[in-house]
Amino acid sequence: MTKHCLAGAAIAVLLAVSVRSAGAAEDFQIQEVAALPPLTAGALAPRTIVFTDHRNDELVDPATGLIRFADWERARPQQKQMLSLFPAFEEPMTSAADGTRQRRQRLYVYVAESRFAIAKPAASIDLARMMALPVVEQLDPSIKHRLLAAADAVPNKDPKSPNRNPVRKWCEGAGNPICIQSRYQLEGRLPTAIMLVNKIRESSKKTADFMEFQSELRQVPAGEIDRAALAKATGIDTPIAGVIEQNIFYVNQIMEFGKFLAALQSDPADAGKTVVSVFVALAVDSELFEKRKEFEHVPVLRNLVPAQVLAGNSSFNTGNSISAGLPKYSRNRVKAVAALLER
Repeated sequence: MTKHCLAGAAIAVLLAVSVRSAGAAEDFQIQEVAALPPLTAGALAPRTIVFTDHRNDELVDPATGLIRFADWERARPQQKQMLSLFPAFEEPMTSAADGTRQRRQRLYVYVAESRFAIAKPAASIDLARMMALPVVEQLDPSIKHRLLAAADAVPNKDPKSPNRNPVRKWCEGAGNPICIQSRYQLEGRLPTAIMLVNKIRESSKKTADFMEFQSELRQVPAGEIDRAALAKATGIDTPIAGVIEQNIFYVNQIMEFGKFLAALQSDPADAGKTVVSVFVALAVDSELFEKRKEFEHVPVLRNLVPAQVLAGNSSFNTGNSISAGLPKYSRNRVKAVAALLER
């Protein structure tokens, strides 16, 4: 396998703004489940991805497919620690416009879990070689990427940023981290709708028709891996062969943070195969769901309800990336990962 193929596999797992790779992901099938089942011999069918985003869980708001952060923290504390930007992350405090008082910023999270097998031993995958911006640039010509200096990462520059890592600076330290600045232009009818929204909105704060991300991509150092907790999350008893994560610590709008984490383990029934577990968490500001009244009296915008767009239930959804809505986006990302790793 070439260096570009290896690098593409990891980036596709973790880069929140990546898209499918050359249609190869179409060959993989998604098997929807309520929860990841225990792994038994022969349980993972070839070219099949076991996937859940917990849409039918009691904790999940059925209209959005999202979980209130406070409920997530209370009911699934171990998962919250694993998939937040850092274990101690809490909903941030924000100041009122006049600066006289503070309130808790309420978040919702979209959480997805998946599992698939690839026909190669885990020890054969060199995770250290998988950090490469040129591969990111080839994944989707509509998304522009560039390397970012650690000093220019927004939380590193702002001591008051709620996404500032209390343990280390983003994009520094062990794990071969790279800092990435990415820009995604919203697709289909969304830019036109946003332009209309900005014209009728009284507020001076305008919605952008693009999303900008800053993120860190790294191989998690062996000493930082909570092997017991991660093995419990994956449901597999074999040792953790390696972990890659992408921490999205700045987004210009819609999201507060994102985390993509992929763990590699040997297949308990066949050491020549690797089981890959991919976890996704995307946190959204609750204020996004309070904007519905803005559009109720504008017929052309009635389907531009943020909750519907995120859930992929709006006529404004399009394509296979973020504009398609979180459920379709997440499934396509995991399918792309599986296809690339298989190659």
